Amino acid sequence: MRRPADLDAPYALDRERIDFFRQRGYVKLKAVFGPQTLEHYGRAISAAVVARNRQHKPMSERTTYEKAFLQITNLWRTHERAREFVFGKRLARLAAQLMGVAHVRLYHDQALYKEPGGGITPWHADQYYWPLANANTCTAWVPLQRTELAMGPLGFAAGSHRFEFGRDLVISDESERALQSALSAQNFEQDVGPFDLGEVSFHYGWTFHRAGPNRTERPRAVMTIIYMEDGMRLIEPQRKEHIADWQAFMPAVKPGEVIAGEHNPLLA
Repeated sequence: MRRPADLDAPYALDRERIDFFRQRGYVKLKAVFGPQTLEHYGRAISAAVVARNRQHKPMSERTTYEKAFLQITNLWRTHERAREFVFGKRLARLAAQLMGVAHVRLYHDQALYKEPGGGITPWHADQYYWPLANANTCTAWVPLQRTELAMGPLGFAAGSHRFEFGRDLVISDESERALQSALSAQNFEQDVGPFDLGEVSFHYGWTFHRAGPNRTERPRAVMTIIYMEDGMRLIEPQRKEHIADWQAFMPAVKPGEVIAGEHNPLLA
């Protein structure tokens, strides 16, 4: 198959969608990819996830986090088809436009597969894990199939990227309880809905989000790409999770330096 046009071609993004993203901390965009593109890359990414998966415990023996999804990071570094997808210009340009920055670099990618019978993904904010100097970060969440409610699609607390409570919580049963209570008390609208085939969401690093369980007999296959503003600096790590990300995704960078180089290529 030739490189699909929709991997790189510009997407018609209007001012209303940009404003929605910046005010609410997330946006869902229809028809970002066509069925053939998702089939082509989804099949290859799914095979790579199966090959690299090391989680084989029965669901009944796993922690809440282990039940949430199979997580395979940085496929782009070892898998050519995944690299093609991650380096696609369409998603990268959308990330830059939504955040209002000139250019974006790759932080890392993650395949997130919620197995049949998989549990909830607790409320959390991704940037808790990231030793990055500012909030110009976002994640593209790309379902590789139509994702009905029973599969556990991603849901968002609208406007929560400006809410500072809970930013010190690791994803866990505690974050689920504490954030559900706090977000409800502050009347944050919770947007949970299915994803059509080809629909993609973007959310800021500090936007609180969660997903329900997968009650179907089919895996919920999702590829995610995390973008950061070009010129982003590494901060002095403040927690063990920061150290883990530093070592995994930008090992040659020192605190205070701009994050650039082979581990974090410029994508748009």
